[in-house]
Amino acid sequence: MKNTTKLEDIKVNVKIILAGLWASVTLCYLYGDYFELYTPGKAWGLVEGDNLLNSPMKLFTASAVLAIPAVMVFLSLILKPALNRILNIVFGIFFTAIMLLVGISSFSDWYLFYTFLAALECIITILIIHYAWNWKKI
Repeated sequence: MKNTTKLEDIKVNVKIILAGLWASVTLCYLYGDYFELYTPGKAWGLVEGDNLLNSPMKLFTASAVLAIPAVMVFLSLILKPALNRILNIVFGIFFTAIMLLVGISSFSDWYLFYTFLAALECIITILIIHYAWNWKKI
């Protein structure tokens, strides 16, 4: 029997990498929104209707925007490379910009977790842009 310390390293398809990154950023979005429920006054604002998403149209818009990363998990696996690459770059840039704004505007004691997650989400979406941009051409 051959003793070796090397582990097999299989090249991962870029579609799987992109899907994994979109899944990761989606989970960070969910954790951030969940943890925000524990900040002072948030639960009261939800009960009283005094919050950012205080109308049916705002709720719908937020749902539509946040559905994109979740759907990109699947689309990254099934779309043809050309369209896949474009959508990953466009949505990667879009969500990086949004999270930069959120992270900067959330900088306070109770929202340091939000700033941390926004920074992490920016790193993940920048990785999405990087992998899509550098998609190997044949």
